[in-house]
Amino acid sequence: MSDMDPTLDQKAIATIRGLAMDGPHAARSGHQGTAMSLAPLAHVLYSRIMNFDAANPDWFDRDRFILSPGHASILQYSLLHLYGYGITHTDLTEFRQWGSATPGHPENFHTDGVEVTTGPLGAGFSNGVGMAIAEESLRSRLGAEICDHYIYGICSDGDMEEGISHEAASLAGHLGLGRLIFIYDDNKITIDGPTSISFSDDTATRFRSYGWDVTEVGAIGEDLDALEAAINAAKAVTDKPSLIVLETEIAFPATESAGTNHAHGYAIFDEEIAATKAVLGLPNEEFHVPADVLASCEASGARGASMREAWQSRVDGFAGDRAQLDALFANQPVDGWKDGLPTWEPGENVATRKASGALVQYMAENMPSVIGGGADLTGNTGTAISNLGVFSADDRSGRQLYFGIREHGMGGAMVGMAAHGGIFPVGGTFLVFSDYMRGAVRLAALSQLPMVFSWTHDSVGVGEDGPTHQPVEHVSSLRAMPGLDVWRPADANETTAAWVAAIEADGPTAMICSRQGLPVLAGTDNRDAVLRGGYVLAEADGEAQITLVASGSEVQHCVAAASTLRNEGIEARVVSLPCWEAFERQDDAYQASVFPDGLPAVSIEAGSTFGWARYADATIGIDSFGASAPGGLVMEKMGITADAVVVAARELLN
Repeated sequence: MSDMDPTLDQKAIATIRGLAMDGPHAARSGHQGTAMSLAPLAHVLYSRIMNFDAANPDWFDRDRFILSPGHASILQYSLLHLYGYGITHTDLTEFRQWGSATPGHPENFHTDGVEVTTGPLGAGFSNGVGMAIAEESLRSRLGAEICDHYIYGICSDGDMEEGISHEAASLAGHLGLGRLIFIYDDNKITIDGPTSISFSDDTATRFRSYGWDVTEVGAIGEDLDALEAAINAAKAVTDKPSLIVLETEIAFPATESAGTNHAHGYAIFDEEIAATKAVLGLPNEEFHVPADVLASCEASGARGASMREAWQSRVDGFAGDRAQLDALFANQPVDGWKDGLPTWEPGENVATRKASGALVQYMAENMPSVIGGGADLTGNTGTAISNLGVFSADDRSGRQLYFGIREHGMGGAMVGMAAHGGIFPVGGTFLVFSDYMRGAVRLAALSQLPMVFSWTHDSVGVGEDGPTHQPVEHVSSLRAMPGLDVWRPADANETTAAWVAAIEADGPTAMICSRQGLPVLAGTDNRDAVLRGGYVLAEADGEAQITLVASGSEVQHCVAAASTLRNEGIEARVVSLPCWEAFERQDDAYQASVFPDGLPAVSIEAGSTFGWARYADATIGIDSFGASAPGGLVMEKMGITADAVVVAARELLN
């Protein structure tokens, strides 16, 4: 039950509803209706259910709250203001404005108290699944005295319709994530009209089939005690995730817009705002927050301070493996982790997916926060983790996670795992299926969350599976994404360096690896050079006449072409460029040393030539789809050979 006086409860809810109208009205942009109808539920969560300390929003053992329909962000900002998270009254008045702490959709890197960056529908739901995986994993390894919290979320009709929620819900049910509780706001309204025009699923039955505990509570959206009881009943279910199906009327109690599809967006203006505030017992004043409401909510927001202090005492007295605890909290490897990194000798033939797999195993053994797996391609993508157990409904301590054939759900869960803290997720699939993950990857990049997306079978070298499985445009399209480091290593030793970069990065990494074996090249063991993202792998014997540059499996062709050209009296230098993003962060002098002014360059990559013009005067690539045939033959037929580099170099010099 709430410590708040019942009269203040209603006054607080009315205040939230008033702010939900005022914020979008001031911005002339935003979504009022959902925030209004969910005000009682949100108030119950913050005042009666969740454990948090608003003055310390990053407290590790806090309950997490996810607003998956992020378009209703004014609801969350109103709560963060009232409960003392540092969102000021001025911040509310600057909703959706440049530089404001209250952007159009919640951003976890921007606003204290926001756990994940939501907006694309279904994303927050899948993030919640990942957060629940993280909580279960850490609780099993650290004990309930260190990790013991719940993941609460609100989801909408839109979340239920998006495919990612289906994938994530299926995974959550299979894993029996009992600390995950979502309340489904079944208001039966979409932008186009009632949900009945496009959506007739029996959502409750569907979720029961996934293995969720489902409670259909009906239209209790204004009954605070009933809402509290429903959530507490869900908390008592420990072996299944819970879905509470709540029927609400969008924009209630707006005098004209309640229950209409227009209320999904910005639809309540001056006269209706005034009339609705009269119904709510509020003065017709913009952004009105009564002093007694603010004081009472702030007191609730500070209630968790004693819990946090008691938790800190338990951490200080932790009798378990202190090195593991510290590494988990910091999301870092243990001391000395670089001493035994895998290396390979020149002349060995190793697929970079195999090398990456060795790094996954090594990092899992040296970095307790690493949890990884594949989308049913664990062995194929080098994401198998041996001898550290399998995370399952029966064993939460395992570090191998089987995501199943759920690429988008895997990506969304990985984002949630990383945002939770204490977990460094690794997820693998074929590069061509990165298309299915792109929305999640983009949110990882936007939020700058450290993790590794392991994408293998990186070119038409996939071979017989044909063009449906041969990525062509994927690497260039991923390079276009801000905040994502795309590593395409030339061989096994460059793969080791790429993994070092990924572990030390402040955001996500795309690890792009080959299916086929690649020769280990001389010079790629110069890790410091590789970490710069681009470096001179082989200098010319005399004065260089041309630069040959490539990434990944095509670097070997540049090495071979340089040898052929030398026999013809043409001196070529070879540049390996495994990570454009890391290279572009180097200073101008270093970049000029790799690509000197006036020295022509030829590039080769088994994919789209898009973007290579920044480094090369002539480009060799694949600007069409591939074909079904043995991989080596497809490469040859599509001109990805050392001979093609030689010809291009001659033509450029002539």
